[in-house]
Amino acid sequence: MTETIRQIIELIRSNSSFLITTHEGPDGDAVGSSLALASFLRNLGKNVTVHYQDAVPDLYAFLPGTDSVLQHIPDQHFDVSFVLDVGERKRAGKEFCDFLRVTTTVNLDHHLSCENFADYNLIDSQAAATGIIVYRLAAAYGYHFDRDTALCIYAAVITDTGSFRYSNANREAFTVAGEMIACGVNAWDVAEKLYENQPQKRLELLAKCLSTLEVFKDGKAASVTATSDMFAACGANAELTDGFVNYPRSVRGVEVAIFFRQLEEKKFKVGFRSKGKVNVAAFSAALGGGGHHNAAGCTVDGSLEEVKAAVYKIVETSL
Repeated sequence: MTETIRQIIELIRSNSSFLITTHEGPDGDAVGSSLALASFLRNLGKNVTVHYQDAVPDLYAFLPGTDSVLQHIPDQHFDVSFVLDVGERKRAGKEFCDFLRVTTTVNLDHHLSCENFADYNLIDSQAAATGIIVYRLAAAYGYHFDRDTALCIYAAVITDTGSFRYSNANREAFTVAGEMIACGVNAWDVAEKLYENQPQKRLELLAKCLSTLEVFKDGKAASVTATSDMFAACGANAELTDGFVNYPRSVRGVEVAIFFRQLEEKKFKVGFRSKGKVNVAAFSAALGGGGHHNAAGCTVDGSLEEVKAAVYKIVETSL
């Protein structure tokens, strides 16, 4: 047990009210890890509030605790706030960043370039998911994992490892997943809800995105794009694009995949994925973003042509 974990356990033991938040546009690890932490704390008899800037994506609505997530922070004081998986504090959203009625802040994360913005920072880039760090904390406390907590941790691990297909799927990830199954998690049921339960409009949007496929740098890089017009035509929203970047990544010979998602007329979210040889966090950092070795992202201003030109230049130069 590390000294930081000991200190956080003492915070949990000696305080009663907790605020939990995560990053904007929460993914499976963000939702799973934050709800797992909330379940752990509530089972200890703590007063827990979970806040997300954005709504819980429908894909993760099956996880226990999603119905209690708030998009606005109650006007009260909290002893401790836990900030999970954000990479940098501003990604928790303006409302949380402006909220001052918290005594102590704890940062739990596994991003390679995570900021040490909290009073206590428990960060390990070797952890497959932030859900793993929540598991370590609860296990060190001596917590008996119930099915609800286990299900949230399992979802965090399976989504952030790409169902154990990514390079971060290390021994610990498999071990923790196995322990969660032993606690009552049905692996097939989770897989069905995550991967066999897509709304039709997601596939319609995917078809439009795949038509934009571009392969460059002698087949080592590829991209797809989702524009505002595509979203409007399909009646789809941004959360339905989760995983789209993996399609160009799956092309034989491609080492770097890029997903351009339009936010405004001249603003795009850019997601990067690597098969392992290339550190895409460096690409993202050069454009003002952050992330992991194999998964990173940033926001870039400009028209689609201008954004692509800036991103392709950095990728081509590095490759």
